Amino acid sequence: MGVPLSKFKRIVLKIGSSLLVRPSLGINRNYLDNLAHQVALLKEEGRELLLVSSGAIAAGMERLNLKERPSSISELQATAAVGQGFLMHLYEEAFERKKVKVAQVLLTHEDFRDRKRYLNARSTLLTLLSFGVVPIINENDSVAIEEIRLGDNDTLAALTASLVDAELLVIFTDVEGFFVEGPEGRKLLSLVKGDFRDLEVFAHGPGSKVGTGGMLTKLKAAKLASRAGIPTLIVKGSDPEVLKKVLQGESFGTLFVPERSKLTGKKRWIGLNIKPKGTIIVDQGAKEAILERGKSLLPSGIKEVIGDFQRGDTVRLKDEEGHDFAQGLTNYSSREIREIMGLKTYQIEEVLGYKYSDEVIHRDNLVLLE
Repeated sequence: MGVPLSKFKRIVLKIGSSLLVRPSLGINRNYLDNLAHQVALLKEEGRELLLVSSGAIAAGMERLNLKERPSSISELQATAAVGQGFLMHLYEEAFERKKVKVAQVLLTHEDFRDRKRYLNARSTLLTLLSFGVVPIINENDSVAIEEIRLGDNDTLAALTASLVDAELLVIFTDVEGFFVEGPEGRKLLSLVKGDFRDLEVFAHGPGSKVGTGGMLTKLKAAKLASRAGIPTLIVKGSDPEVLKKVLQGESFGTLFVPERSKLTGKKRWIGLNIKPKGTIIVDQGAKEAILERGKSLLPSGIKEVIGDFQRGDTVRLKDEEGHDFAQGLTNYSSREIREIMGLKTYQIEEVLGYKYSDEVIHRDNLVLLE
């Protein structure tokens, strides 16, 4: 693939429902046993593994003898509550046989959006790794609601990879990798560098009765990971040994390699907030100043404010055509910005009666998305 994967030590591995679950038979115990064996071997090589596991709802469906995935939020939450403990029990049994300790970690988007919770989650996961424990991470489906849920474990895996400074994100799926359609038919891409936007037309939605994702969510996860400078490998995971083979240099799946410099520290937290509290529409001059000259966002360039948010919240920046290009921490609330938008900085105090800053978003708290 042209990128040496053997050097990577800290790896986030996402396991899809289609691999863990056999239709009408429930959780695939043999797959878990083989996976535990491979993880144990990789740990012996000095690698650190974090697993993001789908399957809680599927496990609950098995325990409740449900043939179809529930559709209502309350039924999904109840099914996940039944299934999460059962799924972890199966993981613990499989990994205990290989003398590997595991820990359950349940997250929602609030754990990534709130700075204190973000740092607490990071500290917990890094401490587990220092103990030699393999974290088994899932979205907290039993309590998550639409406003705080991540929606799919591909996204959760990308955010987790960024959270713990992983060196590689691996997404196990039920196909060989990312395919595109061309004049010569369907073709597997082995390596993708830089901008992935042109590939969205080839991505498809969920392909399983027990899953929530599809290739589109995997592509979006690769984009998120790339903002943090983390490569993503999408690969067929029906054979758990494929990860060991890849780390030994064999070529499988599709590797997405970021070209931009990686975000670090606070800017990483800002840039990977996938659910900002609001949106600010800016004119072309403000967009060019931010993208091309590294400037802050001033009130004079603001055309519209969407949503209600407070000072210190993360907001998305869009141009007048509706294209996202940056996001950052605002120095003013939505109400205050509506009063000062279009004005010069010296007018802020005249209008509001006070001034926190000349900038609505300071460059130090601004992250480019393009």
